[in-house]
Amino acid sequence: MNSDPRRSHITVAFTGASGMPYGLRLLEALIRSGHTVHLLISDAARVVLGTETDLGLPGRNAEAQRLLARRYEAAEGQLLLLGNSQWTAACASGSGAGRRMVICPCTTGTLGGLAAGTSNNLIERAADVVLKERGQLILVPREMPLSSLHLENMLKLSRAGAVIMPPSPGFYNAPRTIQDLVDFVVARILDHLQIEHALQPRWGLPDATGDR
Repeated sequence: MNSDPRRSHITVAFTGASGMPYGLRLLEALIRSGHTVHLLISDAARVVLGTETDLGLPGRNAEAQRLLARRYEAAEGQLLLLGNSQWTAACASGSGAGRRMVICPCTTGTLGGLAAGTSNNLIERAADVVLKERGQLILVPREMPLSSLHLENMLKLSRAGAVIMPPSPGFYNAPRTIQDLVDFVVARILDHLQIEHALQPRWGLPDATGDR
């Protein structure tokens, strides 16, 4: 049995791009699958959360963590919300950081910071650690159109080992609701994390009973 605590949790970060329903659905799916989540939310992401969803997070991290834990029925200790300047967090060090991280949604500013390796905040530092430790970093950039700078940063990060997954839902499953489109993207993220789910039927396979 692998007892390495670094493999027992997944780091998730929300940054200030549009697409918060993707991030919240991912958080819900990870908690429901029994995984421990270390969550990072940028200041800009808090603003976007209030704009795109009905979720208004309290300013204090402890209160925000309790709200999210209640909302998604997390077990005790299953969800840890980290402060933006909490440099003593496990995710800031290769000796303690988890080996899997998803930034969803991911701003192009975050892409630029990651590509430059500047680690200007805890989200960038956590992602930098995952890359240097040869872990799994999934980036979900939500922007259009993309400039040459954005594309160059994505290519640089892909070459460094990150997986770039723009939230581009397919329509071959005949989505009926916005939630179906969100679930398509989250299902693909879970596939890359090798986490079982029933969010969407799989192409070419008998229909599963999705959580829709």
